[in-house]
Amino acid sequence: MALWKLHGNGNLEPGAVVAPDERLSWGKTVGLGAQHVVAMFGATFVFPLLMGLNPQLAVMMSGIATLVFLVVVQGRVPSYLGSSASFVGVAAAIYGAGGNPASVTGAMLWVGVLLFMVGLIIHFMGSGVVHKVLPPVVTGAVVMLIGFNLAPVVANVYWPQDQWVALVVMLVVVALSVGFKGFISRIAIFLSLIVGYVLSWLLDLVTGPITSYSAAAGKVTEHVRVDWAGVASAPWFGLPPVTDLSTWKLGAATTNVVGFHLPSFNLAFVLVSLPVVIALIAENTGHVKAVAEMTKEPLDAYMGRAIAADGAGSMIATMAGAGPTTTYAENIGVMAATKVYSTLAYVCLLYTSDAADE
Repeated sequence: MALWKLHGNGNLEPGAVVAPDERLSWGKTVGLGAQHVVAMFGATFVFPLLMGLNPQLAVMMSGIATLVFLVVVQGRVPSYLGSSASFVGVAAAIYGAGGNPASVTGAMLWVGVLLFMVGLIIHFMGSGVVHKVLPPVVTGAVVMLIGFNLAPVVANVYWPQDQWVALVVMLVVVALSVGFKGFISRIAIFLSLIVGYVLSWLLDLVTGPITSYSAAAGKVTEHVRVDWAGVASAPWFGLPPVTDLSTWKLGAATTNVVGFHLPSFNLAFVLVSLPVVIALIAENTGHVKAVAEMTKEPLDAYMGRAIAADGAGSMIATMAGAGPTTTYAENIGVMAATKVYSTLAYVCLLYTSDAADE
C-alpha cells in the first residue's frame, strides 16, 4: 500500500494532478472522498435491490473488497469496487428458472473464481494476452449487450423520478465545473448534491409531495422528496440480518431482499453466469488503461493484479451473501474531473459510505 506524501503544501493548484501516492490536506481529502460516495453510492445500493440482495450488505462488502483491491495493487491503481451491473440480467434469468438468492450468489461466486484465475494468468503471462484472447470487438459487444439489458432499469427506476430537479442539478454540475477554478470545480458533484437536496426540501415545503415512482414501495405513489423517517427509525449501529431462505418467495416484498446467507451451487446457473466474466475483464482492463492515460504512468504490470483483486473481492462478497464487485466508470469520471488520484480518498470514501449506510 502506498504511503501518502503531502502534495505540495496540501493545497491544490489549478491544473495540478495529485498522484495515487499523494494526498491533500485532510479536510480536502475527506471532501473528495465524500464526492466519490455521491458518485458511486447510488449504483452500489440499487443493483443489489434489482438482484434481490441486501443493499446494506453490498455497501459493507464493497468497502472490504476495495481495501483488498488497494492492498493487492499496492496503491498504484486508484479504484472503488462497487456492485456490478453485469449480473442484473443473470439474476433475473436464475429467478425465472426457479432459483433463489443463494443460487444467485453461488453462481456469481464462481464468476469471481474464474476472474481471479484470469488475473493470475495475465499477471504471469503479461497484459498482451488480454488483447489476443479478448479483442475489443468481443469485449465491446458484451458490454454493449449489458447496457441494453440495463435500459429498462433506467426507464423504470431512475427516469420516473423528479426529472426537473435532476436537470437543475446537472446544470449546476456543468456551471461549477466550467465557471470556477481551483477546489470548487474539483468538488462540483458534491456541491451539486447539496444544491439538489436543498432544492428538493424547498419544493416539499412549497409544492408538497410529488407523485412518482417509489423504489421503497415498488410502484408510483405520492411521497415527499426528502424523507428521513427510515433513518430516524434505524439503530445507530447494526449489521445486515442473517436470512433464512426457507421462507423466501419470489416477488414478496418482505422476504425478497435478503441479508447474510451461504451461497448454493447449481451447475446450470453457473454456466449461465460465467460469460459475464468477459465484461468484468473488459471493465477492469479499461479502468487500468484509463488511469494510466490520465496519470501518465505505465500500469500494464498491475493489470493482472487488478483483475485478480476484483475476482478475490467478488468471491469474498458473494460468500457473505452480497453481489459481486467491479470497478466503476463513475470512478473514472470523478477522477477525470478532479485530477485527484490519491488512494487515500478511497479510504475516506469507505468510512463515509459505511457511516451513511448505517
